[in-house]
Amino acid sequence: MSTPTFVHRTVLLAEAVDALAIKPEGVYVDCTFGRGGHSRLILSRLGPNGRLVAFDKDPQAIAVAERLAAEDSRFSIVHNGFETLSGELDRLSVAQVDGVLMDLGVSSPQIDDGSRGFSFRFDAPLDMRMDTTRGITAAEWLATAEEADISEVIKTYGEERFARKIAAAIVAQRGEHPITTTRELAVLVGQNVRTREPGQDPATRTFQAIRIFVNRELDELKSVLPQAARRLAVGGRLAIISFHSLEDRIVKQYLRDVSSEEKLPQWAMVRAADMAKPPIVLAGKAIRAGAEEVRENPRARSAIMRVAERTAAPWREIDA
Repeated sequence: MSTPTFVHRTVLLAEAVDALAIKPEGVYVDCTFGRGGHSRLILSRLGPNGRLVAFDKDPQAIAVAERLAAEDSRFSIVHNGFETLSGELDRLSVAQVDGVLMDLGVSSPQIDDGSRGFSFRFDAPLDMRMDTTRGITAAEWLATAEEADISEVIKTYGEERFARKIAAAIVAQRGEHPITTTRELAVLVGQNVRTREPGQDPATRTFQAIRIFVNRELDELKSVLPQAARRLAVGGRLAIISFHSLEDRIVKQYLRDVSSEEKLPQWAMVRAADMAKPPIVLAGKAIRAGAEEVRENPRARSAIMRVAERTAAPWREIDA
């Protein structure tokens, strides 16, 4: 059976690759290959000795990437989450890189393929895994998780004020029969959300929360940020595109911490000129999609990109 084809519009395509300031002979990492929009543009700007390593968890994305790798020896793909970045670069004998790009969240093909279970617009198995070859599905988790844990996930990752009521309904429902489809979950949530923002489906926040939890998206982001920043060569760039406030908050806080001068005790007598310089500096202001891109691709509306650059200062460890 052939794999369905879905249109994927890469958000902030030119802006993100421009932000990396590609060196023709440089080494770059695309942490989220998707359908290869960013990767292909990076490759178009690399010379014959340049190199690009991409990561993705989605088997369908990996199939696309493997075809590209067969055509272009400068490109290699890793079927794993980007939290494995440091170990995989060691395996590939890559010590430092000139740029790292992250396009976070779920991709358009994943949302638009109803069989993946990411969207309440379709009636499909409640899966939600980005990597369908490993891990538990959303349905499996909802079938066994404690009510308090379900409530906490929906509240924390979905910022849903009706989280406790939704969790109680899920537990009551599964006592009669398991919740196994997206439609079943969406209907149940809709029955327990009293109000919602205009134009937003009642299930939006709950689906987002469960997806983030099942795929460990925020944990992976916290893990990869210091790995990526530490791997940058002097002058190397880190460009990160976020799509919701939880992601952007983590990115913004980490970049702010690592780009700030080291804090010393109040009693320390050190001249400003002698203060240790930060290993990372912010490269311009946050970038958002323009009106034309948002008009052509409404999913770009929430995108925000932050860019940072490695300095020559010694590295200091800061957790995300």
